[in-house]
Order: sequence, then C-alpha cells, then structure tokens
Amino acid sequence: MSYSLLPGTAAPVRMWTDPSTVDSDALRQLRNIGSLPWVHGIAVMPDVHLGKGATVGSVIAMRQAVAPAAVGVDIGCGMSAVRTSLTAAQLPDDLGSLRSAIEAAVPVGFAAHDDPVDPRRLWGVKTAGWDAFWHRFDGLHDGVRDRQSRAMKQLGTLGGGNHFCELCTDASDSVWLLLHSGSRNIGKELAERHMAVARRLPHNADLPDRELAVFVSGTPEMAAYRRDLYWAQEYAQRNRDLMLALICGVLRAELPGVRFDAPISCHHNYVAEETYDGMDLLVTRKGAIRAGRGELGIIPGSMGTGSYIVRGLGNTDAFVSASHGAGRRMSRTKAKRIYTEADLAAQTAGIECRKDAGVVDEIPAAYKDLDQVMAQQSDLVEVVQRLRQVICIKG
Repeated sequence: MSYSLLPGTAAPVRMWTDPSTVDSDALRQLRNIGSLPWVHGIAVMPDVHLGKGATVGSVIAMRQAVAPAAVGVDIGCGMSAVRTSLTAAQLPDDLGSLRSAIEAAVPVGFAAHDDPVDPRRLWGVKTAGWDAFWHRFDGLHDGVRDRQSRAMKQLGTLGGGNHFCELCTDASDSVWLLLHSGSRNIGKELAERHMAVARRLPHNADLPDRELAVFVSGTPEMAAYRRDLYWAQEYAQRNRDLMLALICGVLRAELPGVRFDAPISCHHNYVAEETYDGMDLLVTRKGAIRAGRGELGIIPGSMGTGSYIVRGLGNTDAFVSASHGAGRRMSRTKAKRIYTEADLAAQTAGIECRKDAGVVDEIPAAYKDLDQVMAQQSDLVEVVQRLRQVICIKG
C-alpha cells in the first residue's frame, strides 16, 4: 500500500491507512501535530489510534524540537524475541506448569523482585556498562532521586496492561520466546515530570493542545529531557535483556539442552536522531518501530492472534518505520463493557493464558485485524515469520 496525504496540515502527514477509517479525535490529533512549526513531517501507521497528546502509531520528525507527550510515559517500550532450538512437540503437555515457572521468575503487574537482579549471574546478558548506567542515576531529574532502589528492583519485570511474555511457534513448528515491556515506573515518573516542565514554557502558550508542549534545542530544559530520555530508553532495553535471560533460564531448567539464537529487539516508544531530506531531525516513534532496510523487527497482534517477525524495507517516506502492532480499535473501558470472561476464553481457546476479568480489556476483539494492518504496510516491511502463541503471560 502506498500512502495518502491528510489534508489541512502545514507539514506533510503521510498515512498508511484509509483516513476515513480513523477515529475523528485521532485525525484531530494528527492535524494538531502537523500544525506545529517545528514539525518536518509525520508518518501515520496502519495501527493508528487516539493517544494522549499524540496519536499512537505515528512517527513525528521535528527540527530541533521534541514533544515529551508524543514520546509518552512508557519511554523505551518495545519488544524482544528469540528463536529457540525447541519444536512444538518438545514442549511439555502441561503448559500451565511452564507458564507458572516463568511467572515465578519474572514478576508481573505491580510486582518487583525482592532484591535487584545481578546481571553477572545470568547467562547471555552483556555485563559491560552496568555500573556506568547506574552511576548516571544521580544526574536524573531531582524528583526521582529517591527512586533508585525501586527502579533497581523493577528491572527485569514485566508490568501490566498490554505488556506480555509469550512462547510462540512458527510455520515450521520452531518455538520462539517474545516479550513486550518498557521502562516501568521510573520511565513514567521521568516522563510526567518533564511534560509538566514543558507545559509551563512560554513558547508553548498558544498550542492547539497543551499536551503537545515541546522542548527546543539549545535550552537547558531540552538538555535535561534528552539526558533522562536516553537513560530511560536504556533502562527499557536492559529491562528486556534481563527478562529474556530470566525466561531463557527457566527454559534451560525445564527443557535441558535448549539453545537460543541471537535475540531481535526494537523500541517502539522512543526518540532517535536521524537524517532525512538532508536535515538532522529528532524522530519520535510513538507506537512505531524503525524499519531500515534489512533491519529485523517485531509486530505483535493481541493475546489471541500472534505476531510477525519482519524485515524493514527502508522506506524514507515513512521515516524508515512500520507499525508497532495491531493497534487498539476500542478503548479498554469499552472492551470491558462489551465483552465477558466467556468471550475472552472463546477468543483465546487453545492458548495457555489468563482468562479472567482482569484482562478482558486485552481481548483480541479490542484490537484491529493484524493481517489487514500488515497488508497496509507491505511497502514498509516484508514478513520473515508468522508466529502463533501457545503461552501468553500478562500482568
């Protein structure tokens, strides 16, 4: 699918979906962002939906500016995946016990480790840089100075909402491990503090939406935000690295002899410095992955529809990006109002997962059709593997 242009914006807003199918409030958000004087262009992914301040499923390229609300509160949220040497036939008959073993190793929801996980004691985790990473904590925003102990204990934890850990199989019955998580509470706290700072800056007084307040280059506020932003993005990556190692440890204990390929990992809520049209830009991917030519990425669906491993095609019209998932088609509140636990059980039949009221808002029907989303971005990525989950763990 080639893109269409959204009319009525100063900067080009290229859409890899039919604008007539996008919620009117999300279109309003896109037009508001496209009216900002710093915006060079926006790429709208097929999983686009209403977000806070900026739409989820959008790539916003700015000149010398960044909007912290466009990044969102889960800084560095993203995916990791690894193919194992296992086949589906080698998995135990009792998938419930394997799910329980993983949940015992990786705290979910609001839970944390009793003590910080020592990366030096885990197989497959790079030990370089950990001390320097934590030494930078004292330089973060003053409001989080007393949060280091909590942040250390939450490293290597899943969280809740749409975060998940899964065991999946591909077309050849190889078993994959997937996980989706971000920067936990420390990323949220940093984001909220900087968004509050941005809203008070004079140059943001007349914006169409106060949530679109920006920091501009050359100011101490921008320098402070980028310092904390990049630290939180690194925290999110290290969080996924630890979880991956913890879960691989469970698989080695439960299924001796298992081997693992090199992991695939990608952020989908983050800022990167990239060059397009001969200009150095700050590119915010809010619910989008980088899809440079040849780069591997992960596009999940819902807890009943599986995921895709993809390879980027390097489409510069989309700022070399692709969707970060299927995208919600209804709010969590609406999903809980419409669907029941029985509906959830029916839509996740054959998958070892929670089927209680606490995750009804994550029911597959609350998400867009993943295959349609993939068809709409055939010029952004090519499919490497189609995965189907057999175990799905949520907080």
